[in-house]
Amino acid sequence: MTDETNPDTPADDTTADDTTAEVKAADSRAPSRRSVIGWGGAGLALGAAAAGGAAVALRGTDGTEPAGSAGAAVPFHGAHQAGIATAVPDRLHFAAFDVTTDDRAELIQLLKDWTAAAALMTEGRAVGEGAFGGLPEAPPDDTGEAIGLQPSRLTLTIGFGPTLFTADTADTADKANKDRADRFSLADRKPEALVDLPKFPGDNLDPARSGGDLCVQACADDPQVAVHAIRNLARIGFGRIAIRWSQLGFGKTSSTTPDAQTPRNLFGFKDGTRNVAGTDTAALDRHVWVSPKAGPDWMAGGSYLVARRIAMRIESWDRTSLKEQEDVFGRDKGEGAAVGKAKEHDEPFLKSMLPTSHVRLAHPDSNGGARMLRRGYSYTDGTDGLGRLDAGLFFLAYQHDVRESFIPVQRGLSRADALNEYIQHVGSAVFAVPPGVRDKDDWWGRELFS
Repeated sequence: MTDETNPDTPADDTTADDTTAEVKAADSRAPSRRSVIGWGGAGLALGAAAAGGAAVALRGTDGTEPAGSAGAAVPFHGAHQAGIATAVPDRLHFAAFDVTTDDRAELIQLLKDWTAAAALMTEGRAVGEGAFGGLPEAPPDDTGEAIGLQPSRLTLTIGFGPTLFTADTADTADKANKDRADRFSLADRKPEALVDLPKFPGDNLDPARSGGDLCVQACADDPQVAVHAIRNLARIGFGRIAIRWSQLGFGKTSSTTPDAQTPRNLFGFKDGTRNVAGTDTAALDRHVWVSPKAGPDWMAGGSYLVARRIAMRIESWDRTSLKEQEDVFGRDKGEGAAVGKAKEHDEPFLKSMLPTSHVRLAHPDSNGGARMLRRGYSYTDGTDGLGRLDAGLFFLAYQHDVRESFIPVQRGLSRADALNEYIQHVGSAVFAVPPGVRDKDDWWGRELFS
């Protein structure tokens, strides 16, 4: 969790003409709000066009916006999706979705609808015609709970799971599964780096909290703004997608702004001391963004996201001596300095730490230089049914290739990290995160379907 930019174990076969036809077909199916009761893609597209250029542009030339600019809008359009290298707001609502339609054109229309809605919501605007003032006989286009609220640095980041490309066909004798294996004709577009994560020692993964065809990460300084965003996307997608699982988060456990105070996790230790900075373009290009040479073309400028729900045994940890806590991490609890060092950012001397300490095992020098950009959050979800607090870390890490970053690092941590006595991985997912939406005519995943 306080590792050196490694896992905080709390820590197409379709031609362009074909695609054009598919998009047109999808557009023709998009319901008009004045022809049916419900939300319409056409009305939203008009709203998005009207809102063009209205965002408060706070992102600098390095792609980040100033930390602490609560209430301001983060630009939605750009070469990379916001919500990765941009500054980390205080709250999270993360949702994974199953795509329930097998119609490729419907999926394309969904992504177009979602993109238009996301562009509006990140500007603090209502979706479509808004929450009131429309047809009395029809449901409003927007749910309304964010009326009067600031944009709150809302960012919305989408990812595509392995099952979007090839459905889970564990029972290959099941004809229905075989027929759905390549339901969107995307199998040959699946990135080689989008692999299923192996089972690591100690994993106790809940299938109901793992996987997903799509994910959307909503980060904001106001939790209601983040929840509003996911709620509206789920409503817009009704009949085409269903929420598979979701996670609320608070108290960011990593920061992309190195000049800001390092946040702490629920074990009380500073987290993300050596995280990849959103201003470090060289490190981002090397460790986070997918190179055009790495392939496939539609992922150039994108990234790969690993999401892990990590339960923390709070009660056991709270009865552990301070010395043992510090030995487990390899840093002191007050300053956050590595063993034998005075300041948090002093370069650690790994051999001075116990061989099982978290920082030593997670450090890039122990993992062939592997680094990831982490932007996880703490969570609490009531009790675990045994009288203990259900709390932990919702770990989020972006990298250029999970085979070179998360997998080897987590393999080492899962085998020897002393922190494993106090944590357990209970949910897991991996997603391909495409590059950014470049302008008002672009949409999430357009190049994937081209």
